Amino acid sequence: MNITRRNLVTSAASAIAIPTLGIPGLALAQKAQFTLKYANNLPVTHPLNIRAKEMSAAIAAETNGRVDIQIYPSSQLGSDTDTLSQVRSGGVEFFTLSGLILGTLVPAASITGVGFAFDNYDAVWKAVDGELGAHVRKEIEKAGLVVMEKNWDNGFRQITSSSKPIQTADDLKAFKIRVPVAPLWTSMFKAFGSAPASINFSEVYTALQTKVVDGQENPMAVISTAKLNEVQKYCSVTNHMWDGFWFLANKRSWEKLPEDVRTIVAKHINAAGVKERADVAELNATLQKELAAKGMVFNEAKSDSFRARLREAGFYSEWKGKFGDEAWAILERSTKKLA
Repeated sequence: MNITRRNLVTSAASAIAIPTLGIPGLALAQKAQFTLKYANNLPVTHPLNIRAKEMSAAIAAETNGRVDIQIYPSSQLGSDTDTLSQVRSGGVEFFTLSGLILGTLVPAASITGVGFAFDNYDAVWKAVDGELGAHVRKEIEKAGLVVMEKNWDNGFRQITSSSKPIQTADDLKAFKIRVPVAPLWTSMFKAFGSAPASINFSEVYTALQTKVVDGQENPMAVISTAKLNEVQKYCSVTNHMWDGFWFLANKRSWEKLPEDVRTIVAKHINAAGVKERADVAELNATLQKELAAKGMVFNEAKSDSFRARLREAGFYSEWKGKFGDEAWAILERSTKKLA
């Protein structure tokens, strides 16, 4: 799939006309035996939702209409924390959630977001498709959730600002920045001397527009699809952390599905996740140029100053203690020496 800004909007146009991205009215052999809700916090134009729509259609087709996965984008069913509670209770069957936010329930899940752990995507996929990902999935399952094998991509995160470019760690002193509702984010930006504010994503645009915070940090695809460039002038390419989505399922709902259906559903979810990774990578290659053409000012940050500040502040040592020696050793085997 050739992902560009233009065909993102085109592909999403039909979905905007209905409340969800489900596939009601699909001419299949029978009425759905299993109607399942899948929630996420991303705009309808994001590659995740485009691939999810394809995934839902493929599952419906291969199960002869037995399974209808209805998609609720843009936090329609509530904030990340609210929706996680609904998945745990069974009110929502599926949810894609950042490992860092999931870390409020499963501490090990946030280890993939340790600041400056990954240098590039090759390192990311080696880790999350390998030993590190297996370790995190095991911990998620202990919390009573089902988790799919493949991690979906959110991306390397960049810092935006309404007031100034962020060149070095010193530029973050006293900087009011929105961060997701997750301890690791708050801890990292406090180590930089910032003033982090935990705000759910559905409220970010308004918080920036009303100057509740001066800036935020997100992957380029989210900055674009959520139109944050409308309320932020500067984008500093920091790549300070990588963020991905675990595809979660309510355990009771999952186990009610016949084994053959579970196999089909998992197969298409994982396949769609791999395709979405490629989409995000392709999109990221063009977005900086497109956002710059709309007036956003870009700069390449000096990453060494940020890493040095985190070490000086004891950030890595603190989180090594929280994750434990075993998990930290797996992380460093998958990436590099951090602490």
